[in-house]
Amino acid sequence: MDSEDEVRALSAAWDQALVANDPERVAAFMTDDWVYVGPDGPTSKSDIIGWIASRRLRHDRMTTAGPQHVVRVGGMIALTARKTSAGAWEGNPYTADEWITEVYVPAGDSWRCALSQKTPAASGP
Repeated sequence: MDSEDEVRALSAAWDQALVANDPERVAAFMTDDWVYVGPDGPTSKSDIIGWIASRRLRHDRMTTAGPQHVVRVGGMIALTARKTSAGAWEGNPYTADEWITEVYVPAGDSWRCALSQKTPAASGP
């Protein structure tokens, strides 16, 4: 398996860990300094993992919708895909349709995500 395919597989496994709502499994896919960038700005790994552990954030579904774009840039690999998800934030159900870009960096003999950025998908053509 080449590195790009390995990152595709890691991203799918990370989605499974998110749906399992297992904070330790989720954290294992991230670098220590991982950051999520969304509409409200950056959020740290410790915040996301804490929200999952406390059940403040729950993921029920995470699905890749369409092809993934994977590109190697220097020593890192970026994966972009459209994903749909459902879950709950502070007990309130949500659904999302987003474009996500994950930036993976080498970590020993594997890869870890250093940055995730999400943008809401447009509802029309």
